[in-house]
Amino acid sequence: LIMSDRGLVFSAGRPNQRVSAAAAAASGSSNKSLKGIIAGGITGGMEICITFPTEYVKTQLQLDEKVGAQKRYKGPIDCVKVTVRERGFFGLYRGLSVLLYGSIPKSAVRFGAFEEFKKRNSDAQGNLSTGRKFLCGLGAGICEAIFAVTPMETVKVKFINDQNSANPKFRGFFHGVREIVREQGLRGCYQGLTATMMKQGSNQAIRFLVVESLKDWYRGYRGDTDNTRPIPKLLTGMFGAVAGAASVFGNTPIDVVKTRMQGLEAHKYRSTAHCFVKIWREEGLKAFYKGTVPRLSRVCLDVGITFMIYDSFMELFNKIWK
Repeated sequence: LIMSDRGLVFSAGRPNQRVSAAAAAASGSSNKSLKGIIAGGITGGMEICITFPTEYVKTQLQLDEKVGAQKRYKGPIDCVKVTVRERGFFGLYRGLSVLLYGSIPKSAVRFGAFEEFKKRNSDAQGNLSTGRKFLCGLGAGICEAIFAVTPMETVKVKFINDQNSANPKFRGFFHGVREIVREQGLRGCYQGLTATMMKQGSNQAIRFLVVESLKDWYRGYRGDTDNTRPIPKLLTGMFGAVAGAASVFGNTPIDVVKTRMQGLEAHKYRSTAHCFVKIWREEGLKAFYKGTVPRLSRVCLDVGITFMIYDSFMELFNKIWK
């Protein structure tokens, strides 16, 4: 008789065999979460170097609050042209270090948390129900929002905004962090926490639900009962792109509010709700979908690449790390 997370289980065999099997299972489960953290961190660093220019354009468009002819950019293509003309090609990479420092822990927390939640909520065969896929993704998104995304995104948006001001005051990432903490306290790095939790939670809930569901569908179509068998990486990337597109249309308004709450003009808003109402009244519904085109292309590429890289490293770790 063995006590497990799912209750009492009757097991045949000699005591030493049962103890060894239980220890191996526990070790494997623990390792999977750790593998998820390491693979996630590597994935985050590689992915952001590829997709940063579209993130830069999206942020610039969302911070462009002027109306009509006063707007600095006519659209995403114009934003790219203006940036390259004024600052050169590498102007599209201004603020990369800030996002790179944030992307690695963000991805590590997200995938590590998901693997942990998945381990605790899957059935005896390692399968998750549709509802539990959604909840595991939601939990992973909330964890990354609290422990990584909010402070790093706040610094990133302030840094990019500062670099485009007439007299930039941040000399670099760490200098920017010191200035923000000195002037606004630790709270200055946690502006827009509620909006970020909503954004990341809904993002990852949708993405993991879609990707895991598509993987299960493919295994069923293939007649494969082994859910640990690798899926072709190109197909995984396609599943990720579909998941990314689904998440964009679901939470772009939340992303706009989050960006405003974390910008240098955040003092204009008393709360996340006040920011939402103010944008609605002064700029209309269209303002909530600023940056949708560059965000859609970025997110589809981002999520597709992320799941391809992550699955590749997890497959490698499972071979060499027992």
